[in-house]
Amino acid sequence: MAIVEGGPRPDGAGRPCLFSVHFIAKGVCVAFWSFDEGFGGVVLAFAVFLISHSLPALPKVRPRLVSLLGEPVYLAIYSAMSLATLAWLVVATLSAPYVELWGFHPETRWVPLLVMPLAMILFVAGATSPNPLSVGPTAKGFDPARPGIVAITRHPVLLACALWSGVHMVPNGDVRAVLLFGGLCLFSLLGMPLYDRRRAKAMGRDAWRRLAAPTATLPFLALATGRTRLGGWGGLAWRAALGLVLYAVVLCFHGAMFGLSPLD
Repeated sequence: MAIVEGGPRPDGAGRPCLFSVHFIAKGVCVAFWSFDEGFGGVVLAFAVFLISHSLPALPKVRPRLVSLLGEPVYLAIYSAMSLATLAWLVVATLSAPYVELWGFHPETRWVPLLVMPLAMILFVAGATSPNPLSVGPTAKGFDPARPGIVAITRHPVLLACALWSGVHMVPNGDVRAVLLFGGLCLFSLLGMPLYDRRRAKAMGRDAWRRLAAPTATLPFLALATGRTRLGGWGGLAWRAALGLVLYAVVLCFHGAMFGLSPLD
């Protein structure tokens, strides 16, 4: 298992084992047992990322912080802290050595290229729509009869993060990528039922069930089963357009920001 200090990934010729438990476990073991090889920074950054996202959102902590700071200030500080710890995690990952788990195949680049527009639309729509059930700017203004993006999934921001991190593991078959993208994907997926439990406890189970009735965690399930209708096409249209613009910007500057262009 070759270790390459920094630099771009080598083009491996091995067969990709994309989501093999064996290779993921192998990567995690190498990372935790090889601090002297440069993975200590990744593990430390990820631990701080998890703690900074988890502690302020605890049911007994968040209300006190909101009461002390006010909701706008709390959200601003929380968002800044989230971006800062994510940036640290990305920098630590890019600085770690390359340890290959499965070879790179050029055709695997199409997986993130095709899925990321949807992820960007979900992220922008979720980050700009009222949602008392999950990550969102506010709970005020949410209408269960016209849930907007929440009709597609109860957790649009978390689903967007899971899609982003999940599809980026496909063409990046090395330990640092598995640590970064695999960890963030798992964090996002586990966050969905965790948010459901916390919000149900905070607002009362009956109130939560009333608001959650026209939604579902699985994408399009509530629409397919007739529990809700999409509605609000105007609001969804401009959010989708903004998501596609954001995707185009990130795609253009991906090479400058991360040292590798998906289009090369």
